[in-house]
Amino acid sequence: MMDLFDDGPAEPSADNTPEFSVSEISGAVKKTIEGGFAHIRVRGELGRISRPASGHIYLDLKDDRAVLSGIIWKGRAAGLAHRPEEGMEVIATGKLTTFPGQSKYQMIIEDIAPAGAGALMAMLEKRRAQLAGEGLFDTARKKPLPYLPEIIGVVTSPSGAVIRDILHRLRDRFPRKVLVWPVAVQGQKCAAEVAAAIAGFNRLTPGGALPRPDLIIVARGGGSLEDLWGFNEEIVVRAAAASDIPLISAVGHETDTTLIDFAADRRAPTPTAAAELAVPVRIELMALIDQQGARLVRALSNNLQIRRQRLRDLARALPQVETLVDGPRQRLDYLSDRLPAALRQAAAQKRLQLSDAALRPAILQRRLAEDRRRLTALSDRLAPALQRRTRDAGLALDRAGRGLRADLVQARLDRQGERLAMLLRRLSDRATRQQAERTARLAALDRLRETLGYMETLKRGYAVVRAGDLLVTDQATAAKADHLEIQFADGRVAVRSGR
Repeated sequence: MMDLFDDGPAEPSADNTPEFSVSEISGAVKKTIEGGFAHIRVRGELGRISRPASGHIYLDLKDDRAVLSGIIWKGRAAGLAHRPEEGMEVIATGKLTTFPGQSKYQMIIEDIAPAGAGALMAMLEKRRAQLAGEGLFDTARKKPLPYLPEIIGVVTSPSGAVIRDILHRLRDRFPRKVLVWPVAVQGQKCAAEVAAAIAGFNRLTPGGALPRPDLIIVARGGGSLEDLWGFNEEIVVRAAAASDIPLISAVGHETDTTLIDFAADRRAPTPTAAAELAVPVRIELMALIDQQGARLVRALSNNLQIRRQRLRDLARALPQVETLVDGPRQRLDYLSDRLPAALRQAAAQKRLQLSDAALRPAILQRRLAEDRRRLTALSDRLAPALQRRTRDAGLALDRAGRGLRADLVQARLDRQGERLAMLLRRLSDRATRQQAERTARLAALDRLRETLGYMETLKRGYAVVRAGDLLVTDQATAAKADHLEIQFADGRVAVRSGR
């Protein structure tokens, strides 16, 4: 016991038992523990994990019988290959020390790693379930790949065989522009660089000096679970899920599966297969275009042939042109034969109607006489009416002016007399104007009568044959008459019938 605390002897007491201060005891314990456990590896399950704002990580290592407190300083925490998670079985490397402020011992952890593949798989499954619960792996959010991208962005190591395989396969199938974003594909820097590359491609401007890719391929060759672990990190999965550019995951071989495969829009079993998914085969595409063009030509030719045959069938069902016009031609011939007789009959009817029209001299003279009588009657009625109105107006003036002065009455009578004289002048002018208009109209009608009358027709060389008062218009009537009278434009001649 004295050897354990050889740095801090105290003065002996009365019973010879050494006496120590609290600090001496704490220092001695710290020295003993750090000297005996300066470098150790501890296997256990991670329990409570705390990450305060200082950046340090506080955790518990436990098994079924004991708990060991641990701490990872901020500088070490940033460089850990595996992020500690509660429930994960790990092997922690570091040293034991004490914390005098609480009289407890703890482990200063310098490195921490999963305790075998089983622990990694358990942690991977737990992370996969968590991210799937957030909807990052839903099929509905996956974007379709462009059929023929102009620019392809590749996130991979620039010195490995993967990029050569991708470029060679693209050159064989359909050459495209390729932008390579170099990253570490394993180790501590892998996850951060891959996530930054995906986000960096998405931040590029379409059509800019460094154009934005139409498709992203994240590729890496095969390896162990530990080698591919960077593509299982949460930061990489979230970057792939948040990418606006369609993304193909080609990490490892066909049997390897990482979490980025679930978040990507398409998974390729190998990097070469990713290049095959990215572009079609140019020769096959040209052959397909030629094939489709030939099919189109054949289809057009067949369609024209079918329509030509259908037109011929319809043409055979139609009647002949001669058959269609025979009926109208016959009807036209029939109407042409009837037209001269119809025209002569219509002219004769119009001539008779004109002869019997209201423009005969007797009728026109009778209408003119009636208009004169009506105008005379109106004129005869006008003077008495004016006299009565003048008398009535004078009486009304007398009654109205009995209580007025003589000069005012005389002035009013003068005004009324002037107004009456003006009305008489206007009435006389209007009557004269109406009579002149009617006379002019009558003269125009008489001229029309003369123009349309049969006398004008006689002047053109025609004659009117009468048998007494009967107008002769045919040979039979003329043959029956004893005496005939022929009227010419300049007179009449009496003739005797020769029957």
